[in-house]
Amino acid sequence: MNNVFVYCELEGTTVADVSLELLTKGRKLANQLGCQLEAIVAGSGLEGVEKQILPYGVDKVHVFDAPGLFPYTSLPHASILINLFKEEKPQICLMGATVIGRDLGPRVSSALTSGLTADCTALEIGPHEDKRAGKTYENLLYQIRPAFGGNIVATIINPEHRPQMATVREGVMKKEILDANYQGEIIRHDVAKYVPETEYVVKVIDHHVEKAKHNLKGAPIVIAGGYGMGSKENFDMLYELAKELHGEVGASRAAVDAGFCEHDRQIGQTGVTVRPKLYIACGISGQIQHIAGMQDAGIIISVNSDPNAPINAIADYVINGTVEEVIPKMIKYYKKNSK
Repeated sequence: MNNVFVYCELEGTTVADVSLELLTKGRKLANQLGCQLEAIVAGSGLEGVEKQILPYGVDKVHVFDAPGLFPYTSLPHASILINLFKEEKPQICLMGATVIGRDLGPRVSSALTSGLTADCTALEIGPHEDKRAGKTYENLLYQIRPAFGGNIVATIINPEHRPQMATVREGVMKKEILDANYQGEIIRHDVAKYVPETEYVVKVIDHHVEKAKHNLKGAPIVIAGGYGMGSKENFDMLYELAKELHGEVGASRAAVDAGFCEHDRQIGQTGVTVRPKLYIACGISGQIQHIAGMQDAGIIISVNSDPNAPINAIADYVINGTVEEVIPKMIKYYKKNSK
């Protein structure tokens, strides 16, 4: 009762990284609240799935295993969460801001009239004083996310309704195993009690997931280009530099919008979040939307002709100069010294 719940998204029988990241954050929130962390996993052929989940400090795993639960369809999964939450009455529910999370979250929050904050970049626990009503609330979930195009950071609370629901994009939270031998309770539910037969009206005839062409999110080195790269042809220099450094190429939204780079390489609030050991920003001005997706990089190097570019303020090293001048020199240096 009144615990922290995380909906674990599946890729086949593998728990998605975004869910493992949320389990890590959920454990910290549960510790602050003095309650348990519970996970929900729904799919087919889930024998042993708890081994992926328990090491993140999960006290209870709710397993729903039935042929009709994978691939994901909206109605059965929504029924599971709605009916389970009516029984368990969680105070917090977290899920990934993925295609699935963006479909499932609103359905559940609408049915339970709980409210939902999408695309959070931070989650914290704290109090709130409603001076107008003369009430003070303790231990609320601060659901923090950029608003108004990233120009402000909004802290959203839900004092009265439960569960407090939030979705978080992959890469925003850090994934950390708490204890490889962590012991928790596994509950294998009778799916028929939670999902009426009528909810299986949609049948998935064919399920195909295209694998990513690159490993931008997991790359230790990312070379990112912005609008200042000037052209798609100039972006070829970044691919050459990335090849020498064994890194991946990313881009700002302005560069993607200009057609310099593919959308799946976009970094920032409306793209992917990366945490590389080294991030080289080439011709990127550093709007808050972009910084939100790379600010946790270990070392940030900015290559920019504008000494007052906002990204320079968060960079560990700044190279003043045009990309046409600086990047070929970097490529030449690494080619010479990597042999």
